[in-house]
Amino acid sequence: MLSFKKASEVDFGLVYEAFNIGFSDYIIKAEISREMFLKNFFGPEGNSLDHSFVALDENKAVGLVLGGIKVYEGMKTMRCGTMAVHPDYRRQRIGEQLMALHKEEAVRQGCRWLFLEVISSNDRAANLYRKLGYEKVYDLEYFTLEAAELQERSCPETAEIRPAGLHQLYQARQQLRDVHINWQNDVEYIEKLEEPVFFGAYEGERLSGLLCLQKTGRVKFLWVDADSRHQGLGTNLIRFAVKELELAKIHISMPNNASLRGFVTRLGFKQDPITQYEMYQILK
Repeated sequence: MLSFKKASEVDFGLVYEAFNIGFSDYIIKAEISREMFLKNFFGPEGNSLDHSFVALDENKAVGLVLGGIKVYEGMKTMRCGTMAVHPDYRRQRIGEQLMALHKEEAVRQGCRWLFLEVISSNDRAANLYRKLGYEKVYDLEYFTLEAAELQERSCPETAEIRPAGLHQLYQARQQLRDVHINWQNDVEYIEKLEEPVFFGAYEGERLSGLLCLQKTGRVKFLWVDADSRHQGLGTNLIRFAVKELELAKIHISMPNNASLRGFVTRLGFKQDPITQYEMYQILK
């Protein structure tokens, strides 16, 4: 007989088991160790066991929804960090029941809207979310650049690139406060990363550009002051990072940002085959 429990009320092994079996036939291979699952999904991703639910068939984990809460886009938001159902238990409305519990928890916590990302080609999941009241708002795209193909371009002579930190990130984010940034690239996510790397571009003592990325080459934040754009500064920040971190590839993601998309395309980034929808549901 099926039962549903908060993830904080069961052994963590069942949470991990539900994730593993639920994603065993996923579009993207999701093989991840228990330690990395805990570290990533309950670290930077912002999920909480107290806001997550597990579906059980007696003592067998057959479904999971992860939930995390933060102020996002100016409103208290419950994000679905993942939802998965055991392949043998699909078409039994388990996913719908998990998402109903997820929504109830969001209402109980005073959230203003629900948010999730779904791979655009995953019609089964996207259609379920639409049925539950979610609407697509943004397309989230991913791009990759082979470092060997990066064309050298100079930034203005007055700009010096040197290490920076979280303080400069907060400063740059204030300049972009009306720009939508996807969940995994937002400041709160970056704050929880292990050893993010920051490079700032300075004209005198004025911060005119900032790049934040992981040592794997995954860009989390890229900003150039409006008065310093179209002078090669963003290019030089990326080129500097490639050299300093000895990167073979650079990866970047963005939701519906024409300016940034144009920049990475001109630089030689190629779009990855996977895209996602960012979907929202307003809570009344």
